[in-house]
Amino acid sequence: MTYQQTLDYLYTQLPMFQRIGAAAYKNDLNNTIVICTLLNNPENKFKSIHIAGTNGKGSTSHLLASILQSAGYKVGLYTSPHLKDFRERIKINGEMIPQQVVVDFVEKYKNDFEKIQPSFFEMTVGLAFDYFADSQIDIAVIEVGLGGRLDSTNVINPELSVITNISFDHMALLGDTLEKIAIEKAGIIKLKTPVIIGETQAEVKTIFIEKANQNSAPIIFADENYKAVNVHSINNDKLFLAMDIEKGGETVYFNLESELPGLYQQKNIPTVLCAVESLKNKGFKIAETAIRDGIKNVIGQTGLLGRWQILSQQPLVIADTGHNEAGIKEVLDQIIKTPHKQLHIVLGMVNDKDISKILSLLPKAAIYYFCKANIPRALSAEELANQAKIVGLIGMVYSSVADALTRAKNNANTDDLIFVGGSTFTVAEVV
Repeated sequence: MTYQQTLDYLYTQLPMFQRIGAAAYKNDLNNTIVICTLLNNPENKFKSIHIAGTNGKGSTSHLLASILQSAGYKVGLYTSPHLKDFRERIKINGEMIPQQVVVDFVEKYKNDFEKIQPSFFEMTVGLAFDYFADSQIDIAVIEVGLGGRLDSTNVINPELSVITNISFDHMALLGDTLEKIAIEKAGIIKLKTPVIIGETQAEVKTIFIEKANQNSAPIIFADENYKAVNVHSINNDKLFLAMDIEKGGETVYFNLESELPGLYQQKNIPTVLCAVESLKNKGFKIAETAIRDGIKNVIGQTGLLGRWQILSQQPLVIADTGHNEAGIKEVLDQIIKTPHKQLHIVLGMVNDKDISKILSLLPKAAIYYFCKANIPRALSAEELANQAKIVGLIGMVYSSVADALTRAKNNANTDDLIFVGGSTFTVAEVV
């Protein structure tokens, strides 16, 4: 099989949540356990950090991996979904898994998979763990796919667990209250394994404390330890986010810079610093220079895409993968703070979520370009426009994301702002 034939097999033969949604979700770990047994339990052959949460887990995963890389470690990074290339999901020191490794793995185990009938995600987890074990990495940063308790990644025994925050997303699968969602995320808390909670949220704090106590797991709330202050943007040919970090009322980091310019990173960076402190307590050697270098150069070192990503100037075009209520609120806050005359929004969403609350948050004064990403899960542009009209959002319908962005650029003046978002898959087609 060629690499393209292998991808075609993976996308067509294995149920893929990214494409078809809930039908691909397996609500147990049975297949993953069978796959890991088949592969000689690679998950036990490397150290790991496990990261869950509704928003911020992708940025947090990449920031941590980048810092560990700067500290001289050989770092595996497993994340999802990918934006442009399947191999974005599985990296070592920022380098994507080689095509031939993917081909060889699928050819070797194809017959076994046809008996096991795993989902696309379950197979990908097996591939990642097998590759990391064979490559003899020092540590892997493993991002949860969906939820936590029943996620395929939850077969690892990590050095550290991290839960960034809890908000409403995938409610049909994880529960319709913050408490139910928190219980699913808390499922990654392991026996005597430290857990970092990124944001203290009154509705769910006790759920995390009780789960940690049951597992004799030390628990730390990052925002009760580290606080980002003096947060501001720096534009020296490239946009950076800069901040000072306080701990116990004292500044412990002056002018920490990140090439992830989204203001919401001021929540993720304290979480990352808390995680680094925990790893240092476990014997990892991570100097301040590595912390600064890893945060500042996270995109260059890990290839992270789609986080307040500036695509072009005059007019300013920005893409962001925020796609649930909490994520969209963060994006809108930064749009308000970004100088512009007229706002243009290229919007595409998925068909298996209640989007009414998100649409009601969006500014009515913007000009909308409704579109559909090229995946089965995408909501039709016509239906999106109809739902948007109910809450007073007006725009035109376009046959593709690219067409919508082209029209927005043609319509915009040089001092306007074009934002592309609504779903990861919409952003994937323009970055």
